[in-house]
Amino acid sequence: MKATIVGGGIAGLTTAIALNKIGIQTEIFEAAPEIKPVGAGLALSANAIKALQKIGIADTIIPYGRLLPYFSIHDKKGKVISMVDSVAISRKFGMHNFMIHRADLHRALLEQLNTRTVHTSKKAINMKRDGRCIHISFADGTVHETEMLIIADGINSVLRRKVIPDAAIRYSGYTCWRGLLTDPGISISGPAETWAPEGRFGIAPLAQNKIYWYACINAAANDASFRNFSIEDLHQYFKDFHNPIPQVLAGTSSETLIQNDIYDLEPLSRYACGNIVLVGDAAHATTPNMGQGACQAIEDAAILADELQKNGDFTEAFRHYEKRRLRRTHYIIRQSRKIGEIAQIKNPVLAFLRNTAIRLTPAFIQEKQYSKVYETDF
Repeated sequence: MKATIVGGGIAGLTTAIALNKIGIQTEIFEAAPEIKPVGAGLALSANAIKALQKIGIADTIIPYGRLLPYFSIHDKKGKVISMVDSVAISRKFGMHNFMIHRADLHRALLEQLNTRTVHTSKKAINMKRDGRCIHISFADGTVHETEMLIIADGINSVLRRKVIPDAAIRYSGYTCWRGLLTDPGISISGPAETWAPEGRFGIAPLAQNKIYWYACINAAANDASFRNFSIEDLHQYFKDFHNPIPQVLAGTSSETLIQNDIYDLEPLSRYACGNIVLVGDAAHATTPNMGQGACQAIEDAAILADELQKNGDFTEAFRHYEKRRLRRTHYIIRQSRKIGEIAQIKNPVLAFLRNTAIRLTPAFIQEKQYSKVYETDF
C-alpha cells in the first residue's frame, strides 16, 4: 500500500510519519521550492501530545519546545481577567501548554522521513480520476498517478476544490501580525494575552530564550491601511498597553514580522471522497484562538493511521476516519471563531462586561470546556 500526500506542512509531514510507522509508503509533493515554515510559535496542547505519543514520536518533538506553567488573559492596564494553571491541567489531561517554534517542529518532523520521498516545487494545479487511478497535474508540467490520495495543502487547497467545490473560506474580521525576539532581555515565564477595544496582543516564551508574539486588530479584509504596517506603526498603536508589550515591540526586528488576515473554513460535510481524503487545514482550517490548528492536524494523522491499520480497504478506513473527525473538528472551528469574536469586541462597555463575566466564571465550567478539547478517542 502506498499513499500520495499533497502538501508538506504539519498535516502532510505528520501523516506521512504516522503511515510509515504502520508500514504504508508515502510520497509528499510540496508546492514551495523548499519546506520552509511560515510563522513563529505555536501551541501543542494535551490532545496533540497524546496524538504524537500514539504515532510514536512525542519524545523526539518535546525536546524542541517548552512546557509553560500558566496561561493568562489581561486587560489593557495589565489587570488579570483569567488565569489558567497549566500544571493542574497537565496532571488531569496530560502535557498542556507546550509551546514550540514552527520551524523547530518542521525540522523535527522532516528528520523522521526519508528525504527522497519529499518532492518540492510541485504545485498541484489539477486532478482527474480514471477509475481508481487519480492523475495529479503539477505546474511544472509533470503528472503523478496514485490510487490513494491524501490532500494536505492547506486552507486554499486547489485539489479540495475539485472534490468539494462548494467549500467556503470565511474572513474572521481581524488581521494579525506575528513576530519573534531571539535575544529579548525580557523575562516571561508563561504565555499571556491582553484584550482591549483597540485590539489583542499575545506573548509566549519559547525554548532557547526566544519570545513569540502576535497582535490582532479588527479590520476589513485586505485593508490597505494595515497591509504595510511596520514595527514602528505597531509600537505606536500599542504604546499605551501594559508592560512588557511596548518593550516586546521595540525589541522586534522588522525581518521577523509576518502579517496575515485571519480566515477559517466553513465546516465541511465530508472529508472522505472514495480513495481521496482531506487532512489538516485542507479539511478544517480554524482561526487560531484555541491554539488547535496544528493540534487537530496531528490528531488527523494519528486517527487516519489508526483506521488504516484496522482496515485493509483504505476507502473504508477513510470513511471511518471521517466519522471520527467531523463532529470534533466542527466544534473546534465554531468555538474558536466564537472566542475570536468575544476577544475582539471593540465596544468599551461590552468589553468591560465581558471581562467581568469571565472573572466570575466558575472553575468547573472552564474545566468542562478543557475536557471537550483535550480528551481524545485514541
